[in-house]
Amino acid sequence: MKDLFDKIYKDKGPLGKWADVAEGYFVFPKLEGPISNRMKFNGKEVITWSVNDYLGLANDPAVREVDAQAAATYGSAYPMGARMMSGHTDLHEQLENELADFVYKEAAYLLNFGYQGMVSTIDALVSKNDVIVYDVDAHACIIDGVRLHMGQRFTYKHNDLESIEKNLSRATKMAEKTGGGILLISEGVFGMRGEQGKLKEIVALKKKYNFRLFVDDAHGFGTLGKTGAGAGQEQGVQDDIDVYFATFAKSLASTGAFIAADKEIMDYLKYNLRSQMFAKSLQMQLVVGALKRLDMMRSSTKYKDKLWENVHALQGGLRERGFDLGTTQSCVTPVYLKGSVPEAMALVKDLRENYGVFTSIVVYPVIPKGLILLRLIPTASHTMEDIELTLKAFSGIRERLENGTYKRLSASVAAAFAD
Repeated sequence: MKDLFDKIYKDKGPLGKWADVAEGYFVFPKLEGPISNRMKFNGKEVITWSVNDYLGLANDPAVREVDAQAAATYGSAYPMGARMMSGHTDLHEQLENELADFVYKEAAYLLNFGYQGMVSTIDALVSKNDVIVYDVDAHACIIDGVRLHMGQRFTYKHNDLESIEKNLSRATKMAEKTGGGILLISEGVFGMRGEQGKLKEIVALKKKYNFRLFVDDAHGFGTLGKTGAGAGQEQGVQDDIDVYFATFAKSLASTGAFIAADKEIMDYLKYNLRSQMFAKSLQMQLVVGALKRLDMMRSSTKYKDKLWENVHALQGGLRERGFDLGTTQSCVTPVYLKGSVPEAMALVKDLRENYGVFTSIVVYPVIPKGLILLRLIPTASHTMEDIELTLKAFSGIRERLENGTYKRLSASVAAAFAD
C-alpha cells in the first residue's frame, strides 16, 4: 500500500511544479498599500490592473468611514452563531431586501463567501434525480458545486447554442427517466474571457425545453445594465433568470455574496443551504459596509460611468495597436499573446520591473499550451495617464516577445522545468 503523500512528493501538479521560480512573484504576489489604481509591488509603485475593485469603492473615504464606524460599534465577532440559531439581525434582512430590489427579484439571501455559496446553492437546488447542464468554461466554484451532484450532468461547449440545445435534449431524455428536473447554469460574465453568457438565447430555449436557469453574475453585478443590475438586465432577460447569484468581492469591494429569486424559492434555500445553516453569520461590519456601498452604487451612476470610460479607452487603445482581446463584452480585458510558460515569466517580470505595470498572468493548464493571457481589470479609479502608460508598455513587451528576447532570457528556466 502506498503512503497517501507519495503523490504529493512526486508530482507537485501542473502549476505547483513552477513554485520554486514563481512563488512570491508570479503567484502569491504581495501588493501593498491602499487599494487603488497604483499600489506597491516589491517596493516599487506599479499601475495595478489585477484588483477587482470595479467601481473604485474600496478606498473611497465615505466607505472607509462607514467600515471603521461599524467595526468600532460591532467588533469583528458580532453576531455570534449561524443565522438560524443566533446570528439573525434586522440589518441582515435590510441588506437582503435592498439587494433583491436592486436586481429585480422578490427575495434575496446573504452568503458568507461567493465560492462557498455557489457550491452550496447548487447542492441545495438539485437532488440525485435532477440533471445539470453547464458551460464547459464555468468558474471553478460552479464546477466544484456540480462535482457534488450525485445525478447526471452534461457540459456544453462554451457559449455554443447548438451544443446547449443538444445537451438540453440529452438532459430532457435523462430527466424523463429519473423523474427529475433540469438546472442550466451559466455565468453572466465569464471572468477569464470577459464574454457575456448567452442569456437571452438560453432564455428563448425555455419555450422548447423545461429547465430552470441559474446565473453566476459576479462580474456583471454593478457593471452591466442600465442600473447595474447585471448581465440579465443588459440583455433584457433579468425576469427570466430563476436564481441570480453575485458576490460582494467585485463591484462592492468587500466580502460576501447573495442569491436572489422568487420568495418561495428563497424560503426553500434559506432552510436548505448547508453552508449557511452550519456557518457563522456574515459579520455585522460587512453587512453595514455592504449597505453603504449598495446605496452609493444605486444612488449615482458616476462610478459605473467612469468605469466604462476607462474600459473603452483601454480596450480601444489595445485594439488600435493590434492586440487580440478575444470577444470580451465586459470590463474584463484579456490580452492574448503567443509564448511558453518561461517566456510568460520573463515577459511579466519585464512588465512589472521596467514598465511599472502589474497585471494578472494566466498560462497552461488554465489556457491551452502556447498561449499567454494577461488579464486587465479596469476600474473607476484608473486615470487616462495609467491607460496611456500601459498601452506603451504593452507595445514594448510585444516587440520583445516577437523578436525572441524573452525566449533567450527564459532559456535556463525552460531547461530546468522541461517536461
